[in-house]
This record gives sequence, C-alpha cells and structure tokens, in this order.
Amino acid sequence: MDFPDSQLFINRELSWLAFNERVLDDARTRELPLYERLKFFAIASSNLDEFFMVRVAGLKQQLASGVAEPAADGLLPAEQLSAISERVHALVEAASRLWAEELYPGLLAAGVSILTRDKLTAEQKLAARTYFTTSVFPALTPLAVDPGHPFPHLRNKSLNVAVLLRREGPKRRRNVHGTSLAVVQVPSVLRRLVPMPGEKGLAFLLLGEVIALCAAELFPGYVVEHAAAFRVTRNWDLNVDEEESEDLLSTIQEELRRRDRGAAVRLELDASASPQMESLLMAALKLGPMDVYRQQFPLQPSDLMALTELDARPELRVESFTPTVPPVLRDVESILDVVAGRDILLHHPYESFDPVVRFLEEAAEDPDVLAIKQTLYRTSGDSPIARALSRAVENGKQVAVLVEIKARLDEANNIAWARKMEESGVHVVYGLIGLKTHAKVALVVRREGHGIRRYVHLGTGNYNPHTARLYTDLSLFTSREEIADDVSALFNMLTGYAVAPQWKRLAVAPMGLQEKVLALIQREAEKARKGEPARIVAKMNSLVDSTVIRALYAASQAGVEIDLLVRGICCLRPGMPGVSERIRVTSVVDRFLEHSRVFAFGAGSHPEVWMSSADWMPRNFVRRIETMFPVEDPAIRQRLLDEVLGVALRDNVKARRLQVDGTYVPVGRDGTAVRSQGVLMELARRNNQPDTKPLQALRHATAPDAPPRQVPQTGS
Repeated sequence: MDFPDSQLFINRELSWLAFNERVLDDARTRELPLYERLKFFAIASSNLDEFFMVRVAGLKQQLASGVAEPAADGLLPAEQLSAISERVHALVEAASRLWAEELYPGLLAAGVSILTRDKLTAEQKLAARTYFTTSVFPALTPLAVDPGHPFPHLRNKSLNVAVLLRREGPKRRRNVHGTSLAVVQVPSVLRRLVPMPGEKGLAFLLLGEVIALCAAELFPGYVVEHAAAFRVTRNWDLNVDEEESEDLLSTIQEELRRRDRGAAVRLELDASASPQMESLLMAALKLGPMDVYRQQFPLQPSDLMALTELDARPELRVESFTPTVPPVLRDVESILDVVAGRDILLHHPYESFDPVVRFLEEAAEDPDVLAIKQTLYRTSGDSPIARALSRAVENGKQVAVLVEIKARLDEANNIAWARKMEESGVHVVYGLIGLKTHAKVALVVRREGHGIRRYVHLGTGNYNPHTARLYTDLSLFTSREEIADDVSALFNMLTGYAVAPQWKRLAVAPMGLQEKVLALIQREAEKARKGEPARIVAKMNSLVDSTVIRALYAASQAGVEIDLLVRGICCLRPGMPGVSERIRVTSVVDRFLEHSRVFAFGAGSHPEVWMSSADWMPRNFVRRIETMFPVEDPAIRQRLLDEVLGVALRDNVKARRLQVDGTYVPVGRDGTAVRSQGVLMELARRNNQPDTKPLQALRHATAPDAPPRQVPQTGS
C-alpha cells in the first residue's frame, strides 16, 4: 500500500511530547511511593523547560525569519507551534488534575501540607510575615513597570511575583486600567519551602506565596489589588561563529552572558492570576495567548523535591539501590592488568561507575603510563575524572583532553573544568569546527616489556559519576589492537591535523557511521529477500533520521523482523500495511533513564552486536563526532543480547508500545509480570556474589531472535 511521505513519519516535536506524557504517567502510578511520584512530576516539568528553550525557540526563530520548510511529516513551523501549544496545554491540564486529585491529597494523607496564602491561620500568617521581614525582605528588589521603568529583563526560568497596585490620590505610575504593575523576582538563593506552624506533621508555604502575601510591605503607600507567581522561559540557544572566533572559549563565555537575555517563548502563570495581569505580562513579553500556560500546581515542581531531604520516612521513597562491582574487577590490584587479558563490560547503574574512575586514577599514578587521552562531553561539578587527569600531568604524563564546551546546558561547567585543567598543564582542545564531540572515549598508553600497549574505554554515556547512578549506560574496556589503532587515529584527528583514516573496527560520525548503519540494515534486508532468517534489534534514545527510517521500512517490506527499543522520540510509524507491519517500537520509562545504545543485526545465535554513543538522528550522523564500535567478545555479546535487549523486550510493566497513530499503549501482560529494571537490579545483586555465573537464568528465553510477542494494534 502506498502512503504519501507525510504519513510515513511522526512529527518529531509531537513524539517528544508523547515521551514526556509517558514520564507523567509514572507520576500517576499509584504503586510507586509518593516522593517517587513527585520526582517524575518534577522531571516532566523540567523536561518541558528544555523543550521550550530549544525546540519551541527554534521553531519561533524559523517563523520569524520566514522559513517555510516543512518537517518530514509535512507540518510547517506555524503548524507545529500550533500543534505543540494544543498538546502542551492538554499536558498542563492533566498535570493540574493529577496534582489536585492525587499528589496534593497524597501529601496531606502523609502528613505533609503545602499551604496557600488564602488558607492560612492567624498563627501561620504571623509566622510567614515574620519570616518575610527577617529573611526575605532584605534580599528583594521591587521593580516598577511604567514609561520610566521598562519591563525588567527577567532571567530564564526564574520564578517571579507580579503585583497589581493602586494608589489613592494623584495618578502616577498608572496604566490605562488605573493600576500599576510591579515585578518581584524570587531569590534563587533562599529556600523555597518555608516551614509553617500549627499543622499535624509537616507544613510549608512556598516562598513565592510568602512574597505575594507580604507584597504590600514592598510598596508603601500602595494597595495591593492582586499578586500572583509567574515564570518566563527564554530562547537558550548559543549563536557562535566558530570559524570567525579566535578564542572559542572566550567567545562562548561571552555568548553565555548574553543568552540569559534571549527572547521569551513561554509564560507560566499561577492559575489565580487575573485576566488583567495575564494581558499585561503577555504584552510586556511579546507573547500571544498560545504561549501562556496557567497551572494549578506549583510553578516549579522541582522545589518540592526538597521534601525528600526534610522527610526521611522510607515508605515515601523507593528502596535505595547500590551499584555493584563485578567480581572480575573486585579486589584486583590493577584494572589495566585485567583489561590486558580480556574485554570487560559494565552495565550502569546496575554496576558501579567507580571502575571507570579508577581506570583513569590508576593510569594517572602508574609510572609506566606514558599518555592519557580523553573526550569529555558532560562531567560532574566535582569531577574525580578531571582531577585524575590533572594529577597525571603532575606525574609527568602527556595528557590531552577534548572538552566539548558547546554541550547544551553544561557549557559553563565544562568551561570551568577546561580552565582548571589548562592551568594544571593538561593539553585541552575543543574539537573540530562545526562539530560537537559526543563520543565517549578514553585512551591510556602504557610501556610494557619491550613495547607499548594501549587500553581503551568506550562508552554510551557521559564521564559523569553522578548521572551514571541515574542513567542506564554501558562501558566497554578493551586492549584490542585494531580498536586501539582506530581510537589513536580518532584522537589525532581531534587534536591535530589529520584526514579521517580507513577505520579498521570503529564507525565514526560524520565520516561514515550513518553509512555503516544503513549497510547493516540493508544486509539484513538482502538476507530476507533470499529467504534467510533476518532480524534487527536496536536500542536507542531517539530515532529521527528519515534515511534510516526509510531503510527500516524497506527491510520490513523485505521480511526482516525488527524490534526497536526507543525511549524518547520516534518518528518511525510502525504497523502501516505494506510498509512497517514487521516493526515493533517499545519505550521503557522507569526509575533510571534509559540511555544506552545497542544494535544487533542478524538472526540465530550469533548476531553482530554494536554499541554506540549515537542515536539515529541527523545531528548525530552529520553534526557530531560519534563512535559506534563492535562487540568482539562472545560472552559480552551474549550478555548484551540477553541482559540489555532481551530483558527490555520482555518488559510488560513499564513498557509502552507505539501504535500506528502515534499513541502509546501499555504492553499486554500475559503471565508473570516483568519489570526490566527490577530484573536487572536483582540480577546485579545476585551477580555480586563471586561464585554466581551471570545471566544463566535469562539465556535463550530472552534472545532477540525469539518470535515477536503479539500485541493488539489499537489506538487507545
């Protein structure tokens, strides 16, 4: 059956919003402890912040510049903005209902009261006013808005209180409505949950509510007619001409200072705000009605996460999980010596990230190590890895680090680490002009016997010990010569002048990674056309690239069975007759953010397995340095098939299946409930015992070439 191109693809922005709806679904899950539900509620809100700062801002820029290029699904920028507004308004309404009907009552039932200023007792009002006078008032700057006082340029994502004022007598500082507008920015350095007396259990008033309650003290001689909290989201993209910049680090630092003054793209308003206040703020921010979102829940749900620090009751939170160190690396004198004899796979966060840190710390101290080279895309604020690299320089080693200072939302942190490492003597570079370096690679060069041996770490996730406890990712240690040759060539290309070589084992973007993926897909399609068994199982964060999607459609038409584990955006439309009936798309959203990328090509017992830093998106194929690397060790290959791909395909608790109409439905449950992340946490605990053989219970039954599970193809 023929379909027009516009029906072959799901809109990227709407697919992302569908992902965020699945995040909100976890906040609806009554089986989860209350504070875990609040965590997902806050994550859904913060996800929307970045979506507006980047994606919506980009569409607005296209519209303003007269760009009329349609997306792959045929929608023009104006049509996408309209569809986004409709979808996000529905999402905000759903979140408001969830707060009012489940989360807020759940907090009350747990003895936690989030109060509002209109329902305070006299004792609580006194406490709020006392706190305001002693701890808040001195830090505030009331800002009038009139012809002599232009509307202030409020910081991106800052929480503010708008105040409508009236003054008896001479009409000064008044607009046409006879009232004056003022704005008070809520200080980010003050605690957002203010304890209140007089309630059983815990009671808090949000700081914005405290300021709104006491606003009259900021404007002597004026009567406060109305006060309400609001939030502004701004365009947060950097505009840097790398070819014209003589000092990229300084240029980006300057651009970061300017970025906080980007155009407003969204106004969030407390639901109590009056129509007059909404109109005044819209006009001041140059926004329209479709850009305004009224919320019946706290404007910054992340503020509520302070409850987890103030309230330690275990029944309100998930059971803690401690990552394990696999027996092969436990109590060993040298990780390098272990890797010299075998490849090692770590599955984070089920297995600890500590061996990755130790790998670099050990290299920094080993007198036989001559050089260390590494890429850093995102790292933690207090980075033990950056410290180890600086220590290596002190010990006389050659250290070269590529710091990606254009990593979105982490630019300032990465610039700070780049400066510190440069000061300690590390040779810091910033990559190739026009490309972000997203590959996760470390190389250790060691003198052994009469020659040199190289040790490599390749990862799917960032060198960040903090997020390694929150994201599912994979680490591969190897000393295989051909992989080390490719990694050495990659670093020479990144730090010096070098043309991309003929890669021996790696596939590297933008110099052929997309072509390699297409070749692997087409190889399976050709096998199917010959009547041979053919299979593709691929796990990634996002699937957007239209060329790869068309190749998958062709493979499905040829007879290839395809299972895609896509946590976030998926522009491929499964289940279209004659196009994609053999393609199934599953998304797992759970406690840990699914972040690993693993691709298996081939049916039977020996498929070809690759790991990668790259999703299947145009930006990863064309605008980034990425790596895709083969898994050579048979035991590790089987472990990935069983543990990473197989277990996820069996999930019938947290998994959602993408339908042909772009909606997601829970995977049908027949028999035993399987929650993949729960299985893997238990597996990690079990494998922490030195004599336990990993994955035996999962072998065969969960292999990716098992027959696909049938799920009703419904749109609800």
